[in-house]
Amino acid sequence: MVGIRWSANEGEAQPQTPAVAEGGSSRPEDPAAHFSDDDRSVAADSWSVKSEYGSLMDGDDLLRNADAAEALAVANLRPADYSSDKEEQDVEPSVLGLQSHWDSTYADELANFHEHGDAGEIWFGEEVMEVVADWIARLCASISAGLPIDPVHGVNKDASCKPSDIRAKASEELEWNILDIGTGNGLFLHALAKQGFTDLTGIDYSDAAVVLAKGVAEREGLNNITFLVDDVLEMKLQTRYKLVTDKGTLDAIGLHPEGQKHRSLYWKAVSNLVAPGGLLVITSCNNTKDELVDELVKYEQSVRDDQRVVSKEERGSCPTTAGPPVFQYLDHIRTYPTYQFGGLEGSRVCTVAFIRKA
Repeated sequence: MVGIRWSANEGEAQPQTPAVAEGGSSRPEDPAAHFSDDDRSVAADSWSVKSEYGSLMDGDDLLRNADAAEALAVANLRPADYSSDKEEQDVEPSVLGLQSHWDSTYADELANFHEHGDAGEIWFGEEVMEVVADWIARLCASISAGLPIDPVHGVNKDASCKPSDIRAKASEELEWNILDIGTGNGLFLHALAKQGFTDLTGIDYSDAAVVLAKGVAEREGLNNITFLVDDVLEMKLQTRYKLVTDKGTLDAIGLHPEGQKHRSLYWKAVSNLVAPGGLLVITSCNNTKDELVDELVKYEQSVRDDQRVVSKEERGSCPTTAGPPVFQYLDHIRTYPTYQFGGLEGSRVCTVAFIRKA
């Protein structure tokens, strides 16, 4: 997972209490004496989404999240202590938004890989992963071949699925380079490689995740995938990508105690990562398709408003016109299981594609 990095002063907020190291190794001597059952269940309750595709967390994950909830409480980072510019907080902060949790998680998964050969968890499940990879391949093929995206039925199901077919229909400059942010163990890039994509890069802010991803890819003979330690909120990469994918990273960013601020930083970062004409594909269990579209529209509107303010200060009272939106909604996956509640129909997981227009 990728996207949240603690600043130095965050770790010093409670000097009388042992600080939580980024690796999650610092613990109070007797945490059980200080925390209630509610504290221990914070993480498990935050992302308890289940669907026909299965649970997002197994028993070991729940126990690990309960342990990490203790660290959250030790640092005095309870949801009530944080405010947001948003009128209401849709998702309460959780240890799933902390880098210390993911460092600990991937350290455990790396140890399991070395001892038992287990590649680790597939976030949202293997079936969702395969559905997303297949849909992305068809979407890329449709765009490169100049096929329209049906506003009702979505991407053409008959579109070629493999980049080798794409290159037969489009010029070489339309070859897709792909960045997966918050790549974790890298298995989603394996699924994209099976679709025929070859220019693949995964980033994660957890060192253990990147070591694990490299080890799993080497074992599977996928030497064309590059894995790098990087934080989407503090990007070192300067490359722009034709396709940027996110499977759960924005969800985790939103679970940080400063989630709303970090989500704004996320949108700014991905705006710089996606090449003109390229795609941003987000898979989420904490947001609906409409919520993601609305959030991006509001973010881009705030950027344009800021541009108008700066321009007015520079030019006096001369009227100015801000640029058009950078991203535009393109399509979403329509095949996930749905449910109805209160007269509304929804899905427990959504995958949305945005195209960069400028």
